[in-house]
Amino acid sequence: MNVRILYFAGLREAVGQSTEQIALPAGVGSVGQLHAHLAARGGAWEALATTKNLRIAVNQQMAAMDAPVKEGDEVAFFPPVTGG
Repeated sequence: MNVRILYFAGLREAVGQSTEQIALPAGVGSVGQLHAHLAARGGAWEALATTKNLRIAVNQQMAAMDAPVKEGDEVAFFPPVTGG
């Protein structure tokens, strides 16, 4: 299954890219499983595991960790940001 991943703000800076297309292994079918799979890459992707209050959207709709991820979905990761 192929999905498009988007990284925003500090996560984009941490992983060094704003988007990537990846093929998910069998058994990765939810937002939480995708999150764990990406964080398990280690290195820069560990920022996904250590970011508190991480928000995730699937196809531009905010999603919970148990939300399904399907072929062709766009999954975006948003760390907390401040503005002013």
